[in-house]
Amino acid sequence: MSILKGDWIGLREAVDAIRRGYIVAYPTETFYGLGVDPFNEEAVERLFELKGREKGNPIPLLVPDLETLQAIVEEIPPIGEELIERFWPGPLTIVFRARPEIPDIVTGGTGKIGVRISSNPVAARLVEYLDAPLTTTSANPSSHKSPTTVEEVRAYFDERIAVIIDGGRLKGQKGSTVVDVTEGEIRVIREGEIPLEELKGLPQAI
Repeated sequence: MSILKGDWIGLREAVDAIRRGYIVAYPTETFYGLGVDPFNEEAVERLFELKGREKGNPIPLLVPDLETLQAIVEEIPPIGEELIERFWPGPLTIVFRARPEIPDIVTGGTGKIGVRISSNPVAARLVEYLDAPLTTTSANPSSHKSPTTVEEVRAYFDERIAVIIDGGRLKGQKGSTVVDVTEGEIRVIREGEIPLEELKGLPQAI
């Protein structure tokens, strides 16, 4: 395992590891996340095994920009565009209908994919350098506390991941808020860093 700074050299090494099919850990707005190439199904399988995550549980993605988002979702409904304008970059995961090329193991067979653009500068640069989507599930075994420090990530996984990008101690109060817009309205799946009050006034079905 390499622990790297979130500088150009460290991020380039992390991108190389991702492209070779390895798992990396990196900081987000809330907790440390685990990243693999979502189109590399063997890497995604290893991610599930590492976390002890049940199959059928979708994995959200980070994207570097709206162009990449458009390449992985079937459409961005008007309410999705409004949410993007108001809350991205930031801790809001928006669930869209996925394009058929997104592997079922990533969507959990739902045909949907949760996506966000991160406001954490290290995570944002990582996907920018990768120039592709990246998984963003929390860096902990399922049912365990989500980590806010590199030390916690190491305690969970020791040498079983290739790279940790050190982003310092994260605030880690809640995860991202998750909303589904596939029916043209907002359906709240999970309240997180963005409180439901901030979504008021927008079309939604709770």
